[in-house]
Amino acid sequence: MKYFKYSVSLMVILILSLVFIGCAKPPDAEKSAANAAMTAAGAAGADKYAAADLGAAKKIWDAAEAQMKDKKYNEAKQAYIDAKAAFEKATAAAAAGKKAAVAEVNASLVALEEAWLKLEAGAKNVEKKMKDKKEAWTADATAFAERLKAAKESVAADPIGAKAKIAELKSVIDKWDATFTELAAMPVKPEPTKKGAKKK
Repeated sequence: MKYFKYSVSLMVILILSLVFIGCAKPPDAEKSAANAAMTAAGAAGADKYAAADLGAAKKIWDAAEAQMKDKKYNEAKQAYIDAKAAFEKATAAAAAGKKAAVAEVNASLVALEEAWLKLEAGAKNVEKKMKDKKEAWTADATAFAERLKAAKESVAADPIGAKAKIAELKSVIDKWDATFTELAAMPVKPEPTKKGAKKK
C-alpha cells in the first residue's frame, strides 16, 4: 500500500509536469524584441556593410520561426534571444563597415581630385592641338565638376553610391588622359605663312 501511494504521487507529479510543459506560452515578447533588432539592422544598412553578420542572424531567426511552428516554445524563446543578439551584432558591424567605407571613399576623392588637377595641366599643354576635341573637353570638364560635387555630397549618406560615382569619374579622367597623351605625341604643325608677306 505504501508503494502504491508513492506510485500514485509520482504519476500525479508526472502528469502535472506534462500539462505545464504542454501549456508553455509562445515567446511573443522575445520574438517582438528580435524582430525590432532585425528592423534596426536593416535600417543601419547591414545588408550592404555587414552582409555576413546579417545572414547569420537571419538563419537563427528562421530556426526560431521553425521551432515556433512546431510549438517548441522553450527552444524558440532561446533562439529569438540569440537572434536578437545576432541582429544587434550585425547593426554594430554595419556601423563599423559604413565608417570604413566613408574613409575609403574620402581617400578616393582626394586621389581623384589630384588626378583631375594633373589632367587639367595636361590639357593646357596640348591646348593648341585640341581643335575639334576642345568642345567635348569643355563639356566633360563642366559635367565632371558637377558630378564630383554630387559624389562628395552623397558620401556620408551613401558611401557605396558615392564609390560608384567616383568610378565613373575615374573613367572620364582615363579617357582624357589617353587623349592628351596621344595629342602630346603628335608634332605641332607650323603655322602657314601668309601670302604676300615681305621677306627681309
